[in-house]
Amino acid sequence: MSRIAVVVGNPKPASRTLAAATYVAERLGGRAPDLSVDLATLGAALLDRADPDVTALVAEVGAADLAVVASPTYKGTYTGLLKLFLDRFAGGTGLRGLAVPLLLGAGPQHALAAELTLRPVLTELGATVPGRGLFVIDKHHDDPAAYADWLAATGPVVASYLRNREETT
Repeated sequence: MSRIAVVVGNPKPASRTLAAATYVAERLGGRAPDLSVDLATLGAALLDRADPDVTALVAEVGAADLAVVASPTYKGTYTGLLKLFLDRFAGGTGLRGLAVPLLLGAGPQHALAAELTLRPVLTELGATVPGRGLFVIDKHHDDPAAYADWLAATGPVVASYLRNREETT
C-alpha cells in the first residue's frame, strides 16, 4: 500500500493549514494519511540535528509515496519552521516520491508563492511535483470548492502514480 504523509509548517498546532493538507492528502490518496507531521508540536527538537525523533520523521516523510507539504504564506514564502524541517533532507535524494506544495494565504497576491518558493525546494530535494503548486485563501480552507479545479487537474496524475507504485511493490 502506498505511504501518504502530511507535513505542516504552521507555528500554530492543529491549524487550518493542517486541516487543508489533510483534506488534500485524503482526496489524492483516497484515505487518511499514514503520517501527519505537525511541526509546531516538535518545538526545539527541530533545532537539534541529532534528535532521533525528528530524524525518524525525516526518514518516514522521505520514503513516502506522496507527501503533502504545507505552510501558511508569510512574506510571500513558506515558514522558517518548515525550512528547518526541509533542511534535514539530503539534496536530490531526500524525498523519493511525489510531493504537493500547498500554501495558504490571506489574499490572491500570494497565489504564485507555492509555485515560486516551495515547489523548487521540493524538487531540489528529489521529489516529483505532479502539477502546479496549490494556493488556497486561508478563509476558504474548509471549502471543497477552493480545491476542486486543482484536484481535477492533479488528482488523476497522482492516482495513476500511486496505482503504479502499488502494482510494482
